[in-house]
Amino acid sequence: MYKGKLKQILLITDGYSNHGEDPLAVASLAKEYGITVNVIGILDEKSKSGDGLKEIEDIAIAGGGISQIVYSKQLSQTVQMVTRKAMTQTIQGFVNKELKQILGSSNSIESLPPSKREEVYEVVEDIGETVSLEVIILVDTSASMKDKLETVKESLFDLQISLNSRTGDNAFSLFIFPGKHNDVDKILDWTPKLEKLNTIFPKLTMGGLTPTGPALREALNYFNDQSYSRGKYDGDDEQSIEWAD
Repeated sequence: MYKGKLKQILLITDGYSNHGEDPLAVASLAKEYGITVNVIGILDEKSKSGDGLKEIEDIAIAGGGISQIVYSKQLSQTVQMVTRKAMTQTIQGFVNKELKQILGSSNSIESLPPSKREEVYEVVEDIGETVSLEVIILVDTSASMKDKLETVKESLFDLQISLNSRTGDNAFSLFIFPGKHNDVDKILDWTPKLEKLNTIFPKLTMGGLTPTGPALREALNYFNDQSYSRGKYDGDDEQSIEWAD
């Protein structure tokens, strides 16, 4: 039996950060707090490349997460894939850490005999189905995202449906950047369901700069306010997963 939480930030954008602090520095800080940063970059159908593609990859690397460049029509499948793949990657990292403590520093999942490796992967899959998951979604609402917002909404609905098949608890919170009067606005507090997006998204004002760094900072602060209200953090338990009898 396993208990604990996985914490992710899911950044969805089509542009290069051009306002506020360095998003790579904030993503790196999030990783230190055991929060994985995943990034999905959306291209226009006619685009072959775009500004910020390297930044998208670099933010995910700094945040210990996964990056993916995608065309709008492929977004739904990509959002689900990135979220689940990041969960598995995080859990495997935790299990590898446990194995090294038990078997020695040179041991990892990949170094095990095939039969034992299969058993460990089954454990990883079991944790992925039962562990609680908290995802803060950051959606770029700069002017170039206007025609993509409906696709983003449908993709988030599909993500919710996909994750609802798990036995573990899911919680989502959603922020947009830039906000109406600030760099970042929270438009949805923690919830297991995203139906409110139907009424929220049509009211969003598109335009402005792309403050990716401040958006990541706001998400990190929100996790800290909710989960670490006493101002303490145990850095040895990065993923907040615990073994239980």
